[in-house]
Amino acid sequence: MGPPSVLGMDVQAVVKVMAGLPGAEEQEGWAGQPVFKVRNKSFAYLSEDQTRLHLKALREEQEALVAENPDVYTPSWASGRFAWLLIQVDLADEEELRELVTEAWRLTAPKYLIAQLTS
Repeated sequence: MGPPSVLGMDVQAVVKVMAGLPGAEEQEGWAGQPVFKVRNKSFAYLSEDQTRLHLKALREEQEALVAENPDVYTPSWASGRFAWLLIQVDLADEEELRELVTEAWRLTAPKYLIAQLTS
């Protein structure tokens, strides 16, 4: 049985966006779920059932998204200037999710890789 097809954005489409970012690598997390990293730093975690996505974000962005749409976005853990979002993939807007994935990667990637994306 493959990953579920979802209303907002297909999980495989999300994975494809993440895998297409310069330097991004998919690894297996502690519970067997996919973890996406750039230069050994995590920027996204997919839940075991592949219905939710943890993404790195800025604290202000996390607060705004959760306040705007609490059915889709839930605050996850936070440290330093970063906060993590737990996103219900099937309810998320596809374009917004693509932007959030790219932003999570930008917050993690070194400048030389970010330059590859913009060139």
